[in-house]
Amino acid sequence: MKNDNPIGIFDSGLGGLTVANAVYRLLKNEQLVYFGDSAHLPYGDKSAATIQAYSVKICDVLLQKNAKLILIACNSASAAAYELVKAYVGSKAKVLNVIDPVVNYVAEKYAGKHVGLIGTKQTVGSGVYEYQLKLKDPSIKFSALATPLLVPMIEEGFHNNNISEAIIEQYLSDSVLEGIDTLILGCTHYPLIKDAIDKFYGGAIEVIDSSVIVAKALEAYLETEGLAAEKLSKDHEFLVSDITPSFEKAAELFFGRKVPLEKHILWE
Repeated sequence: MKNDNPIGIFDSGLGGLTVANAVYRLLKNEQLVYFGDSAHLPYGDKSAATIQAYSVKICDVLLQKNAKLILIACNSASAAAYELVKAYVGSKAKVLNVIDPVVNYVAEKYAGKHVGLIGTKQTVGSGVYEYQLKLKDPSIKFSALATPLLVPMIEEGFHNNNISEAIIEQYLSDSVLEGIDTLILGCTHYPLIKDAIDKFYGGAIEVIDSSVIVAKALEAYLETEGLAAEKLSKDHEFLVSDITPSFEKAAELFFGRKVPLEKHILWE
């Protein structure tokens, strides 16, 4: 693999654009190839086997684009498919997920504290965050709540209004999250409603947006592996399994320009 080869990033829809945007802002020399599986979103209510099948198909596409590294910018896919994707890709590319960097950050900063998490049914049900955090620090108290309405709400553009505030308040008021010292946004869609979540807590706790943490971890990994690009060789590419107005709008918003989308159907 060559240093000037692109970084492949994928998610079930527009949520992973929060990660891609953080990488784009931090790593100016890196070409990005983003795949949004908008035809099959959301991943969070699907079985692990289904998510794994989608992830492998997407990796085939990213490998065809000569990706030197594949970043799984989806918590559900990171939980369900990371080990499989690593084995499938083998030596063709490096593979990173969005869970490990956040676990490392939280374990270091919140030792012995009460950590909360909101995420999809798949992410919460997998128990991956609790398992990894407890391995690093058994004294951490962990509470997680599945919040399945948030991804479709964000994908359909129903955020930053009275409807979204009511749904967010209903979820965050759940007794499961009572007394937490910090809240992990366990889905890459959720940074898009971080302001509303911050407003609910009134600044009393840290609401952890994984995108910046993941981008910094990626930067360090590229340097360690000797894979950092010296200059931007090609323009970024955006692939989707279905072109939707919400994805077009979000991509333009994040990258400050109209982004040409290439439709790539995973299954005929």
